[in-house]
Amino acid sequence: MAVDPYTHSIYLTEDASGPNGLYFRWTPPTGFRAGKGALRALAQRPDGGTAGSLAAMRCLRGGAHVTDLSEATTPGTRYRVEWVEVPDRDARTVSVRKQFTDAEVTRSRKLEGAWWGDGGAYFVASYARHDDGSANEHDGPVCFYDPRRQTVTLKTIFGVNTDPEADHGNYDGPDNITVSPYGGVILAEDGAGVSHLVGVTEQGKAYPLARNELNDSEFTGPTFSADGKTLFANIQSPGYVFAITGPWGRPGNGHR
Repeated sequence: MAVDPYTHSIYLTEDASGPNGLYFRWTPPTGFRAGKGALRALAQRPDGGTAGSLAAMRCLRGGAHVTDLSEATTPGTRYRVEWVEVPDRDARTVSVRKQFTDAEVTRSRKLEGAWWGDGGAYFVASYARHDDGSANEHDGPVCFYDPRRQTVTLKTIFGVNTDPEADHGNYDGPDNITVSPYGGVILAEDGAGVSHLVGVTEQGKAYPLARNELNDSEFTGPTFSADGKTLFANIQSPGYVFAITGPWGRPGNGHR
């Protein structure tokens, strides 16, 4: 999830298939005052289960509906966004994503990490394949939703990694994401073969930041300390936590 600190809207990714997942926005009810315990207090109200509104993203290119986010293959591709109210957000009888037809929403296979930064919400998908219903195949895009312009933009995309065991600049399966205070984003790779923390510059170029030489488990949860001096990250199994202290600087265009 990513939280808009100004409107307090919450953006949520859905990692699902059959059909593929959706990108959601929860908007707080009128009069909501954010603060410590505010969401818990809202949930405990008699109407807490249906407070605010939950909507799914629909993308359009010109006037044409975009069925699947994997239709975008070129960084810089930008779609206009509309939000479609969820009919039954409690999914009493039908899963939320199955309450929509493909003509009503924009789907994506394997939506994963989310982070608020640069005035909007970053989110990623780990991969897409034709046999899961995706329009095009890839091994992970980074997208950015701009709430002011009501647009989503493809920032960068990893092509299908044909040799994931080799460590020569091919990356796949971005999962968790954080925005770097030094520019660009940091991704935790959850793909096949070698696992990395991968940096992506503001120009959309990827570079290796760290490599898991312990095992084939994934990196998870990258996040910077409040002062920006330490990057924390984990290896999921056996549960190691790392504090990476740099030295840090603004990355070049894809070079270490």
